[in-house]
Amino acid sequence: MNTNTNYQNLKDSYLFARVSEKVKALKEKEADKKIISLGIGDVTLPLPKTVVSAMQTAVSEMGHANTFRGYGDYEGYDFLRQEISSYYTAKNVDIAANEIFVNDGAKSDLGNILDLFSADNTVLIPDPVYPVYVDTNIMAGRKIIYMDGNCENGFLPLPCENIKADIIYLCSPNNPTGAVYNNEQLSLWVDYAIKNDAVILFDSAYEAFINDKSLPSSIYQIKGAKECAIEFCSLSKTAGFTGVRCGYTVVPHELRRGGQQINEMWYRRQSTKFNGVPYIIQRGAEAVFSDEGLLEIKENISYYMENARIITDTLTKLDIWFTGGDNSPYIWLKCPNGMSSWDFFDYLLLQAGIVGTPGSGFGKSGEGFFRLTAFGNREDVILAMRRFNDFDSQGNC
Repeated sequence: MNTNTNYQNLKDSYLFARVSEKVKALKEKEADKKIISLGIGDVTLPLPKTVVSAMQTAVSEMGHANTFRGYGDYEGYDFLRQEISSYYTAKNVDIAANEIFVNDGAKSDLGNILDLFSADNTVLIPDPVYPVYVDTNIMAGRKIIYMDGNCENGFLPLPCENIKADIIYLCSPNNPTGAVYNNEQLSLWVDYAIKNDAVILFDSAYEAFINDKSLPSSIYQIKGAKECAIEFCSLSKTAGFTGVRCGYTVVPHELRRGGQQINEMWYRRQSTKFNGVPYIIQRGAEAVFSDEGLLEIKENISYYMENARIITDTLTKLDIWFTGGDNSPYIWLKCPNGMSSWDFFDYLLLQAGIVGTPGSGFGKSGEGFFRLTAFGNREDVILAMRRFNDFDSQGNC
């Protein structure tokens, strides 16, 4: 019996596991020290009241024979898929309900979608990048080509005609950098994918945080994208579902490769390997897209974006280079005085009690950079920025 030796090519530990270990060690050493987390992107506000009410009603239904639900549809209940379809309609995008597949979070499908593609395919991944894109392809043994994000391109790398790729990962608004592709930039990627018969895996988990209406919040707002792109979205940050788990993947009927319709392949995969998202959770997700739900999540997102403004105002005052924070809950900053990513992490943690995420954990192009998130509570964000400002003013950065 042989194991999958590709796992030997993975890094020893997951980025956020290493961060947690360092924080835990400090808490054990200095139990009274207040640690403020602006690192791992978990939400702090509770679920919207409309969502909670819908889930409570669904729980009650499950306790009565005439409203009990057993196995659901593999692709998700129609009531939720229709709501998501209407959500796209509001973006002037025509997505049919049977092009939508409900999942337990974008992370799962971003990895599972690879079941549809040959291990011989070459994968093009931006660097720095969300680690799941890289690790799932290393596990499968695929060849990975990296495209560097940097200050010069605003951490938004564009296609290179000299590079041939079969699978392309794009994330906009980007995790970790907070940068957002505009229409022209995404059009270049769509044109590249069509020319090279490639497939774009487009992660739009943070689309609801885009304030600038001139920026695309779906790749399907770009002409031709339905012929080359699969879109992944999550309610984790949009509606606080990090502890509830629900998202959706859009696979257009127009997308065909190797003589097969990718939509049909994905349904076949899901019906074999996935039993669907619980009815109770899907009723909560349905409530997200109601008028009341959309209003409530807008309020929560505004709260987080105000946190982002407080952070970016501090960085601007200190003349520290950054991107993100205006159309994204992530702020990507250049470490002061040429410090390495992990040195700056240790400095902030030990001296100021602030937890961020080292940029090098997202790839080699992230070295020398650092990610802060806006998902903390307001008091903690204000205190963190006060500490940040005080330490900088003392010349310690």
